[in-house]
Amino acid sequence: MVDSNLRYSSCVMMNCCGLLTLQKEPVPLKSIEVELEVRDHVATVVSTLNYENKEDKPLEAVFVFPLPGDAAVCHFSAQVGQTQIVAEVKEKQKAREEYDDALSSGQQAFLLEESDESPDIFSLSVGSLPPGESASIRLEYVTELAVQADDGLRFCLPAVLNPRYQPQGSEGAGVQVTSVPASLVPYSLSFSARVSSPRPISKVESNCSLDPLQYLNTDQTQATVKLAAGHKFDRDVELLIYYKDAHQPTAVVEAGQASAEPGSLMGDPVVMVSLYPEFPQSVMSSTASCGEFVFLVDRSGSMDCATNNSEQGESRISSARDTLLLLLKSLPMGCYFNIYSFGSSYEHIFSKSVEYSQKTMEEALKKVEEMKADLGGTEILEPLKHIYSQPCIQNQPRQLFVFTDGEVENTKEVIDLVKKNSGSHRCFSFGIGEGASSALINGMAKEGGGHAQFITGTDRMQPKVMQSLRFALQPAVVNISVTWDLPKEVSVTVLSAPITALFQGQRSLIYAQLTGQSSEAAEGCVMLKYSLAGHRSENQLHFSLRPAEDTGLTVHRLGARTLIRSLEMEERENREEQHGGMKEKVVQLSVQSGVSSSFTAFIAVNKDNREAIQGPLVQRNIPTALAMDCFISSAAYRTHSCSESYVTYKACIKKKSAPLPIIGTLQKFSQWVGDRLHKKRFSSEASQDFPAAVPEQPPRDPLLQLVSLQEASGCWLLDPALAAALGKTDEEVEKSKPEKASSEVWATILALIWLHGFKMDAKDEWELLAVKAASWLQAHKAPCVSECVDAGNVLLGCSVKKEALGL
Repeated sequence: MVDSNLRYSSCVMMNCCGLLTLQKEPVPLKSIEVELEVRDHVATVVSTLNYENKEDKPLEAVFVFPLPGDAAVCHFSAQVGQTQIVAEVKEKQKAREEYDDALSSGQQAFLLEESDESPDIFSLSVGSLPPGESASIRLEYVTELAVQADDGLRFCLPAVLNPRYQPQGSEGAGVQVTSVPASLVPYSLSFSARVSSPRPISKVESNCSLDPLQYLNTDQTQATVKLAAGHKFDRDVELLIYYKDAHQPTAVVEAGQASAEPGSLMGDPVVMVSLYPEFPQSVMSSTASCGEFVFLVDRSGSMDCATNNSEQGESRISSARDTLLLLLKSLPMGCYFNIYSFGSSYEHIFSKSVEYSQKTMEEALKKVEEMKADLGGTEILEPLKHIYSQPCIQNQPRQLFVFTDGEVENTKEVIDLVKKNSGSHRCFSFGIGEGASSALINGMAKEGGGHAQFITGTDRMQPKVMQSLRFALQPAVVNISVTWDLPKEVSVTVLSAPITALFQGQRSLIYAQLTGQSSEAAEGCVMLKYSLAGHRSENQLHFSLRPAEDTGLTVHRLGARTLIRSLEMEERENREEQHGGMKEKVVQLSVQSGVSSSFTAFIAVNKDNREAIQGPLVQRNIPTALAMDCFISSAAYRTHSCSESYVTYKACIKKKSAPLPIIGTLQKFSQWVGDRLHKKRFSSEASQDFPAAVPEQPPRDPLLQLVSLQEASGCWLLDPALAAALGKTDEEVEKSKPEKASSEVWATILALIWLHGFKMDAKDEWELLAVKAASWLQAHKAPCVSECVDAGNVLLGCSVKKEALGL
């Protein structure tokens, strides 16, 4: 067992400022209170951060923390004693200078800004807090709730901040986030949620313990829920909200702001349209028999952690190996595939994608079995560039599956690369473990026309990935267009980027500004047109132009955020040609809408407080919960030489300088450990650093044992390994075989009966490979199918009908 002091003191963080919490010294952040309001599929989040300076010197407190990547921060204010100061949005450099000037003149100031490199990291600077003074910071943001493949709406409150891996050779200053194991976080969290929807709320689930759901009315369209007492601040808080009849298209029209100029984004009404296309069953029941499937798997050091960051449970890399097994067994004959893995460097199993066959599948599975979390850091950009440099295969649409638990400092660069290549592939992304970057995972899927999934807590990776494989096997929807039919006195300006991907039952959101006057009874219509499997389809939604009540400015802010993100990406793509013109548009829109951007910041100055500062201003970085506890503990145990390098948390004296930039946490440490693990794991020198203990391997899951025996064609072979997987002896299986049945037919039917008889709870995981097995049986016009099913049921003690097997 690793000593907690050693674990804490062994994470490298160079030149940090802050407080050593183990020494029981005061930390200025005392508590965080979060109130969540969910209306249908939009969330408003109000966080109150309570600060108190118990020291004898004035403080500057710096807190770096994550927010959902697509959040629109729309309000920031501070309460100091009886004085409330509401922040304004200003161009970032001007805001920093104003903050700095305020501190030097003895005024209290508060600055909130988004990272230049990733839209889901913010820093909050609370400047010149006098001794004994308290301050409450109120931070409000709105965000859309992503739809999971099981139709649940996902809200995530990031409570932990993973290290931001800085690519080798990059020049970024890198931010310093003081991260500590969650048990040492010196402030508390309270969290409550209120959910309302036009449709009944069927359930709310969480990775954290919740008090029972309380319905507020008899039709169950309103409910409240909160975290159970004793919640440890050791993980992201994830809520999954399920509505009955969730697939109903809706449109919400929100009135403009009375004080804003008519014709401006904030002055005009804005509509949010939620579309759920339903495709013909005849098309959806057939899956593609072609495609190029490229799997990109993270093998950085942290993939050795358990998915839920505990010391028990399956490691992320082990789960990824099992998932790749299921994926490879479920691929259709005739497709192409390849597997890449990455850390500080990257590898690929084949030099280019190969045709799927028994030989190539076996070769790939052998390599997958050998995969370890031994490639160091998290450099995802280079393998992506290599994948995109490979020519596409004619009539084999490229489908990219990306698995990562890490966060990178160059998030925007990665997303831009995916967008640049969006015409040649679909990207399906998977965030593994607590603290996975929503900006990276959602951004890659959105720009790659695919789907994002998050695997946290006790989630199994396999069913979520197989759900996404079903999406990938759906025929691609092409020629997507959106048209509007509105009264002639009303014009529309679409704020959202064009829709590039549609999946069965998955939501598409569109924001649009409506300019002009219309009667209260007026209606509008939006039409979604697309082609699927050669057939042209159209979905229509008629909606009232009368503004909804009590929506505030939520829709406007989300619409502004959507447009800001598009303009920011356009600015990065055309940085050399634009000469700042696009940046000016973003700043103007951000200031007008009061919504954060990468070029602006919230600044609040208490101009009533002009007392001269007595003595130097002490800077305190507030530690953030660390999501990589297990990785740190194992690394700490192995690397005695670096145990003194971690946070001494020196108090930094600051006279006048810009606030700390936002930087990656343990990047040097994780890179150092990762490289050391990679280079030395098998060397003679390694024995001095690494204990020789080898953990006992758990027995293999019976389902995966059976799946591993399936041939690429879909059939199973009759051999002792199959009998063992079925829990029978070789003699029992041979003796029960109908006389006229071939060995492969008998073996395949037995496997299908076992899956349907004993593993229906995991049907999402094996359904595609079972369909492949049934197709193999049908293609071989297998005789004696009924006799085999009857005999198989007797042998295995089941009562599965032939029709249930798809025969």
